[in-house]
Amino acid sequence: MEAGKELKLGIPKGSLEEMTIELFRKSGWKISTTSRSYFPSIDDDTLRCSLARPQEMSRYVESGTLDVAITGRDWVMENGSDVQLVCEMIYSKTSFRPTRWVLAVPQDSPIERIEDLRGKRISSEMVNYTKRYFAEREIPVEVEFSWGATEAKAAEGLVDAIVEVTETGSTIRAHGLKIIHELMESCPQLIANKEAWQDPWKREKIEQIRLLLLGALSAENKVGIKLNVAEADLEKVIQLIPSITAPTIATLHPSPSLKGIRWFSVESVLEEAKVRDLIPLLIRNGAVGIIEYPLNKVI
Repeated sequence: MEAGKELKLGIPKGSLEEMTIELFRKSGWKISTTSRSYFPSIDDDTLRCSLARPQEMSRYVESGTLDVAITGRDWVMENGSDVQLVCEMIYSKTSFRPTRWVLAVPQDSPIERIEDLRGKRISSEMVNYTKRYFAEREIPVEVEFSWGATEAKAAEGLVDAIVEVTETGSTIRAHGLKIIHELMESCPQLIANKEAWQDPWKREKIEQIRLLLLGALSAENKVGIKLNVAEADLEKVIQLIPSITAPTIATLHPSPSLKGIRWFSVESVLEEAKVRDLIPLLIRNGAVGIIEYPLNKVI
């Protein structure tokens, strides 16, 4: 590694940690963590990893303690951090699903609209954003920081409402609360320090990370499929196979076993859920030697 050629990468500790490390693995980087260290090892001499809570990550990136990191859009907005948005992570069925910050009140509360909270008390971990949200709408409220068990505070009548993060709302409903308003939707983002973004070497490295991470996300829930088919059945088979652009078709090398018939190899990428219905159709229409294989990246 050339002197000075190092990019400081922030990995979110907590709920996003395992998914982030797995995403980097599919992208081509192996990150190894231990319970005793906040500095995971990575098989790339130009990267130095640090674990940090998503709530704090954007501040570290803004200050230059980290050059690039993954954190939620919500915490960037909460901290008001001046950072470079490199990309938002594509939603997938298995990782990096969007979350919602919602306003919830007890089921028997007379509060039905956000305007009904005028002069009321709200508890949330996202204090700064909540204050700004209500101030922009000229609704005076008292917002207090919640150290945890936020739903219980509203359920027990300690506050009038809460602003809490959720995916489905099931936990909020389980605590006897109802959602009356959605403040924002959040998803993980790849963010960079603005000075690092202006450095040619660091920017090129960040762009490499962006390209491969998005390629790995794009490959989730997709598989490759490969098969052989005789010329007489080729068009029927092609019509059955979905693909990103068009299936790849190659002529098989002639051999005595083909008995003078032209055969083709057909390859494509498609949604994994479609394969179970597709394979019987392909067989009925002349396809043989069908192979399904997993994908790490689609770029």
